[in-house]
Amino acid sequence: MNQAEEILHRPLVLMEGALGERLKRDYGLNTNGIAGMSHLIYETGGSEALREIWNTYIDVARRYQLPLIATTPTRRANCQSLAAAGLSHQAITDNVRLLASVRDASGIPMLAGGMMGCSGNAYTGEGCLSFTQARELHRWTAQQYEAAHADFIFAALIPTLPEALGLAHAIAETTLPYLISLTIREDGRLIDGTPIAEAIEAVDAGAPRKPVFFMSNCVHPRILHAALRQPINQKPSVRERFLGLQANTADMPYHLLDASSVLYTSSPEALAEGMLALKQDFGFRLFGGCCGTDARHLEAIANAITQNAIA
Repeated sequence: MNQAEEILHRPLVLMEGALGERLKRDYGLNTNGIAGMSHLIYETGGSEALREIWNTYIDVARRYQLPLIATTPTRRANCQSLAAAGLSHQAITDNVRLLASVRDASGIPMLAGGMMGCSGNAYTGEGCLSFTQARELHRWTAQQYEAAHADFIFAALIPTLPEALGLAHAIAETTLPYLISLTIREDGRLIDGTPIAEAIEAVDAGAPRKPVFFMSNCVHPRILHAALRQPINQKPSVRERFLGLQANTADMPYHLLDASSVLYTSSPEALAEGMLALKQDFGFRLFGGCCGTDARHLEAIANAITQNAIA
């Protein structure tokens, strides 16, 4: 087990809070490029904004003596999208280098991960690929992260089982540990209707090398709690392998959030209460923030999960 795997296996791990929403709303940066936010490091103020945001999350992790994992804002980056945006593979390397420099200066146990995502719409599944197509498309991206010396790969917002399987196969060809984060519905299924338990079992059985664990992101803790309580997910595969959440502060389904021009949010304390329930009821050990969160939310989450651990 290398250092990255050791940190990912710890009983409590903090994950960064929101990047995209804060870069757009707090810094006025364009986060809607063809390759997502991969270009921001080349824009005026982009690298500085990323450093500032990551350092607010590092401060929280330091105060609570928790390891922190963060990922590059490159979910939409692949060979096709980067070319369309006029960027080369160097954009992946440069994003990893920036985050690695923040990690190296942090003075805490921290991992700099490379983020990957589905080819289509993460909230509806439209445009997602077959297993073979996904494996071929994502293989190039995974290899770029390995060449750039990312600590791990984070496959975020994966709404369909075929794309999850293709991603897993592509990443497993590298030596990097990886996490798969599934886009889920309150009924306990992925967007394509696959039960969470079935998706976990299929990826674990089919991938040449398993993810460290599975998780979800950009969903409210209450919705995820309800999804995991569904009878179809009352299996050891879920209890033992689904272990984390990057939480959205809005208690709303994806299709409503994706179409909204308003940022719905909740208090840090309310979000932390929901995260603590996932720890207590399902044994979660990775906790972070997604849309609507900032350092205040991460602080409340860290306080809740560490106080509970002490108690």
